[in-house]
Amino acid sequence: MQRRTFLTLGLAGTAGLALTGCGFHLRGLGASSAPVGELALAGPDSDLARLARRRLTSAGTRVHDGAGLTLNLGNPDIRQRRVSVLDSGPRDEVMELAAPFSVQRADGAYLLDQQRLEVNRRYSVDDGDLLGREDSRDNTREALLEDAVRQLIERLRSL
Repeated sequence: MQRRTFLTLGLAGTAGLALTGCGFHLRGLGASSAPVGELALAGPDSDLARLARRRLTSAGTRVHDGAGLTLNLGNPDIRQRRVSVLDSGPRDEVMELAAPFSVQRADGAYLLDQQRLEVNRRYSVDDGDLLGREDSRDNTREALLEDAVRQLIERLRSL
């Protein structure tokens, strides 16, 4: 019995060291420092832009109009599509969000040329539960926005 316990702990320790050695870390547990010191946010007023402003500010980035870098954030395009083939019962759907963005210096040079944030989520809906279906779609939409902003901040950290 002691041999089995020792072998299990040894394998778990080896796996942990291998994951650490390759640079693996859990999402959200990294440094929460500001991706950039200050940033101006340009583009249409959308839920994505408001959430990006809040998350950047909470990460320590000063968001104001006179900043040296400008984040040009386009309109998010949210689409839904059905992925299940049955017409009755619960259906699986996928919600996709795509939003263009770029980062520009004050002199007009692009640090990040036109790129796209693209995230998607799969969820189930039931035609019999009208209120639950709308709640599920709203929750999925909020999760998509959170994922897109998280992806945006990670890209800004590379600057």
